[in-house]
Amino acid sequence: QVQLVESGGGLVQPGGSLRLSCAASGSIASIHVMGWYRQAPGKQRELVAHITSGGSTNYADSVKGRFTISRDNAKNTVYLQMISLKPEDTALYYCNAAITSYSGRKYRTDEYWGQGTQVTVSS
Repeated sequence: QVQLVESGGGLVQPGGSLRLSCAASGSIASIHVMGWYRQAPGKQRELVAHITSGGSTNYADSVKGRFTISRDNAKNTVYLQMISLKPEDTALYYCNAAITSYSGRKYRTDEYWGQGTQVTVSS
């Protein structure tokens, strides 16, 4: 079994910073793309950023220049550093990863989601 556990959300004033973390655990053979999504009340879930196993990144236009995604492959962890936060960044942030897991000699690749961590930007 594989789990993604997020941490680092909270309440921050406009212009402030937060760092989200997401650690994968379980019977992991390899982790491919890792990413962060967010969902604000009444809106659809949207991609914030993703990073490949080789370190290539992609960002939503709304966060370019303010958010930085990174990963530590040795720790099976992905991070999202957020600066210059705006009220419109308020959302539930979800970690996502494509992971090859193993059970005995069997391998399979699935998409996994974390439980979400709330980010609220408000004065």
